[in-house]
Amino acid sequence: MLRIAPLQIEGWHSVWRPAAASVGRHPPPNFSVRSTSSAASVSVPSAADTVVIGGGVAGCSTLYHLAKLGITNNVLLEAHKLTAGTTWHTAGMLWELRNSDIDTELIRTTRNLVMRLESETGVNPGWINNGGLMTAESKDSLAEYKRLITLGRALGIEAHLLDPEETKKLYPLMNVSDLVGSLFTPRDGNIDPAGYCQAMTRSARQSGAKVIEDCPVTDIKTRETLLGGKRVTEVHTPYGIIKTNVVVNATGGWSNHIANMVGVELPLMVLEHSYVITERIPGIENMPNVRDTASSAYLKLQGDALALGVFEANPTIVDKLDNHSPFKLYDLNWDTYIPVLRDCSNRVPALLSTGIKSTISGPETFTPDHKPIMGEDPNVEGFYHCSAFNSSGMMLSGGCGHQMAHWIVHGRPELDMFSYDIRRLYAPLHRNKSWVTEKSHESYSKRYSIHYVRDEPLAGRGQRLSPLHKILEEHGSVFQERQGWERPGWFNHCPTPVQPYDWYGAYGTPLNSDQRYYSALKLDYTFDFPKHHDLLQKECLSCRNAAAIFDLSHFGKFYLIGPDAQLAADWIFSANVDRKPGIAVYTCMLNQHGGVEADLIVSVCSDDDTFVSDPLFKGKGFYLTAGGPAAIQNLSHIMKEIRTHNWNVQVLNRTNDMALLSVQGPNSRDILKKVSDAELSNDAFPISTHKVIKVAGHAVRALRLSFVGEMGWELHMPNSSAIPVYKALMNAGEAFGLVNAGYRALESLSCEKGYRHWHADVRLDDTPLEAGLGFVCKLRTDTGFLGRKAIEAQKSVGITKKLATFTLNQSSRPLFGLEGIWRDGKPVGFIRRAEYAFSIQRSIGHGYVQKADGTYITKDFLETGTWTIESMGEMLDATIHTQSPFDPKGLRLRGYRDTEQH
Repeated sequence: MLRIAPLQIEGWHSVWRPAAASVGRHPPPNFSVRSTSSAASVSVPSAADTVVIGGGVAGCSTLYHLAKLGITNNVLLEAHKLTAGTTWHTAGMLWELRNSDIDTELIRTTRNLVMRLESETGVNPGWINNGGLMTAESKDSLAEYKRLITLGRALGIEAHLLDPEETKKLYPLMNVSDLVGSLFTPRDGNIDPAGYCQAMTRSARQSGAKVIEDCPVTDIKTRETLLGGKRVTEVHTPYGIIKTNVVVNATGGWSNHIANMVGVELPLMVLEHSYVITERIPGIENMPNVRDTASSAYLKLQGDALALGVFEANPTIVDKLDNHSPFKLYDLNWDTYIPVLRDCSNRVPALLSTGIKSTISGPETFTPDHKPIMGEDPNVEGFYHCSAFNSSGMMLSGGCGHQMAHWIVHGRPELDMFSYDIRRLYAPLHRNKSWVTEKSHESYSKRYSIHYVRDEPLAGRGQRLSPLHKILEEHGSVFQERQGWERPGWFNHCPTPVQPYDWYGAYGTPLNSDQRYYSALKLDYTFDFPKHHDLLQKECLSCRNAAAIFDLSHFGKFYLIGPDAQLAADWIFSANVDRKPGIAVYTCMLNQHGGVEADLIVSVCSDDDTFVSDPLFKGKGFYLTAGGPAAIQNLSHIMKEIRTHNWNVQVLNRTNDMALLSVQGPNSRDILKKVSDAELSNDAFPISTHKVIKVAGHAVRALRLSFVGEMGWELHMPNSSAIPVYKALMNAGEAFGLVNAGYRALESLSCEKGYRHWHADVRLDDTPLEAGLGFVCKLRTDTGFLGRKAIEAQKSVGITKKLATFTLNQSSRPLFGLEGIWRDGKPVGFIRRAEYAFSIQRSIGHGYVQKADGTYITKDFLETGTWTIESMGEMLDATIHTQSPFDPKGLRLRGYRDTEQH
């Protein structure tokens, strides 16, 4: 046994130092891998339905779940041995409760899988149910845990908030003098990676799947498809070629080695992640795992000892992984680790007299937004990603493997996996190593930081700028980052420019001297109303009572043209878009299960009503406007359907070439009249129409639409027109109370009006009928569209969940989302999206409700009962609304005022 004895020094009782150069080269106790093949006996099948590359937990879980869905002609290829790479040295902890309902559901799936594997396969996955304890050293940390408990209660997960005395009773060896409380989740625990992978692959083999070790992939062949796409055809190995239409890349830190074979680059970074294993600690047996936020460390139970791991501010970056050394470990950086161990000894003082038995420092893969990369690549059909799990691969693997199998077999996952989907990312940034490194470092170093709902990153900023960026910065815009875009979040009293990333002082980097932007972000570091609540109020009420201008240039802007454009549009869009030119249609795009893939605006155009930004086309075409963060996902969905049906169309992406200004509010018409000679009356320019007009002498495509519930117009124009048009509008609007407004106001106003926000109110796991969007489905026509059969089937039997709007009966409490929804004292759902509605002076939220027995939702169920919202563990009286409590008749869209809105 390797032993590192504690060294006694003045002022601190114990420091750990390596006793030999071999420290950190030993696998953890009980590590074992069962070999299933040798190089001399390797043979591969000539064809397979699916080829999974990578024998870690992600690949093994995908293979297992494919077999459970009846797809058994599959093969898993591992270049070395099962668990090679990251899986074998993982700490293996499972924390069931997360800041996302999707994450929580995925982890629950993993836990349920682990619990049944031994009875199913005879192999023990090494599950130890010792519970999890998260410490809280501040009121905000405790508030975050209260939010987690609230979500857990809505999802049926047991969790307890403990005070310091209760924490001490549960964990007698813990110092609680600096704690304000803790969160205890008794169902948490540990998984043995070797047993887990062996159990899953045994089950898959028994169903007919093959697992081949010592078999590297040398190439992947593709064939060309429409619009510059590719499709997987073959996987090459030293032992033969496998014909297949589906490849799953589950190779973790080696993912780009495989992805590059098909011309794809993934935004991931490999870091050295370390933990040490102590000698025996008397009394530690059966203690829960601990996540200590003060030291950004975890203390995992390891029999009668502890494994101490850390997510430090200055991790070692691994430039390149060795393809031939999958079990390689690194020497522990003691200069980094000793301060962490000192912090851990504050939490568990017994560590001061305990030595170190072994050290582990291995590669872990991290991404710019701290989420895995999954799903079918948008440009390579049949090539699926299942990698980069940000040190959460063990706990997410069961759920993610289950979703991957559904993705492959049924075309889409069962859950809303957008936050994991590669289509959430902007591909041109993937090859920007500086951007990937900065963003991934920040996500790693902030892993145990408090999760504030309105936090924004400091890393990787300034990649995609609106032509109005500089002028809006001068006006005080506090920018948000989405897909590399800088979009206005809210407007400060003074300029608040985003600064270059200073790595939070890590690696000897001096902190930025200009802290205005970071200071503005910290105004939102609260679980109460933010300190700039009055500025948000001003933007919202100015829009309601006068006018506001929004820069929405980050929105996706696409053209669908060509001989089959109408045919494609009829199938792809759920609403009727076979309309005359000049109509703008709000529509959804569905998948075959009726889930909402997107909502967007489709403007019907003709070749005799074009302007400078339009492409040349004949007959009818379509101009599409998609929400910024979902733009790539929207475009990918459209392209996939076009390739599937072999339509003769073109899809042109003008997102980076065009600006979008939205002028909204009761004075918007008067402002536009000052800078345009276009007729803007309700009769001449009705709602949901568009036309090319001149604004300040510049041709723009004006759409009479609103995402805030007021009369207003969206102005779409080439980038070169943005500044002169903006200046003309601001000059003309000065007399009419026009103000700059950001996305925070847009979100508040739209929530207040009841407009749906994709990936919040409406997601991939919701249908239009459940979301109250049945009107966007052209069921009264004979036109087929993707998802129609699923919607018709659901409509015929009823829905088991329904989106509803709730307002708190008191005005002094904020809502943030994830609050529990209760009816007659029983949980029936949780809030998806919440804002403060300034016009009605109440917090407002949207959430889906469903009955405990899963039966159909009725009007009587919604209109009766006593409704409460659980926020931070407190039950608050609430009112349910089946339609918007603000301007329910929609009069303001037409320029009228409703004096009886409440």
